[in-house]
Amino acid sequence: MRFLSVRDLRGNSARVWRELPVEREMVVTSNGRPVAVLTSVDESSVEQSLAAWRQVRANQAIAGIQRQSVRNGTDRLSMSEIDEEIARLRKDRRKRSR
Repeated sequence: MRFLSVRDLRGNSARVWRELPVEREMVVTSNGRPVAVLTSVDESSVEQSLAAWRQVRANQAIAGIQRQSVRNGTDRLSMSEIDEEIARLRKDRRKRSR
């Protein structure tokens, strides 16, 4: 996988677009940090590619929520404690909306 800076992308965009189908993916960096991934697609696979990226992002979000739950200790809540928390939050929300 090739890394290129935002400056490289801006200054050599024609070359990047020519090489992208061969490279398949390129990581764009800003100040040495990854900020984006360029990936090649064709007309027949655009929707499938987007769906796959969305699934990956959803999985990453879920994993992040699970890690946060472990850090907060809420991963050990029982179903009744979860139900109580939901009921309390709904009650608070109703009070605020009045």
